[in-house]
Amino acid sequence: MSGSGACVLRGVSLCSPVGELVLSGCDRGVHSIDIKVGTENKESVLSDGQSEMSTELQRCVDWIQCYFINPESVSSLPLPALHHPLLQSDSFTSHVLWTLFKEVGLGKTVSYKQLAEMSGNPKAVRAVGGAMRRNPIPLIVPCHRVLCSSGQSGRYMGGKGDDIKVWLLTHEKKALEST
Repeated sequence: MSGSGACVLRGVSLCSPVGELVLSGCDRGVHSIDIKVGTENKESVLSDGQSEMSTELQRCVDWIQCYFINPESVSSLPLPALHHPLLQSDSFTSHVLWTLFKEVGLGKTVSYKQLAEMSGNPKAVRAVGGAMRRNPIPLIVPCHRVLCSSGQSGRYMGGKGDDIKVWLLTHEKKALEST
């Protein structure tokens, strides 16, 4: 932390089955998870920066590695603190993201309309879509679990990650079926 109270961000990259993940965070929590499309790998392996990671960033790495290996066991891990400014605000987007985070568990899905209703504004379906687009911490705040009312997956990562969304949902469903 600097003297002004501003966050000092650190980053780490992980290889995962859905591509390279670039995590950033400060001592107070995780700020972002960026999924790099087109960098698929079979294993989730820490690739750099481990010695300089904050406790919260290390928790995020542990959580993500566990999610890809054994997703149903992530509930036994401590969640990293989430510290992106968007999640600290009192906005509709923040409220939607926290509702999704708290209410839609592993292997479950919800429609944009249902999430709007759960967030207290049934007419805000488009705003919920906007909140999903602005989600700074995918995987932990599981925007991949939000579907169209028709049951179709919708556009993930602006359409670049549609196959990733399907993979994540299938991964979670298989994990729950094996327990």
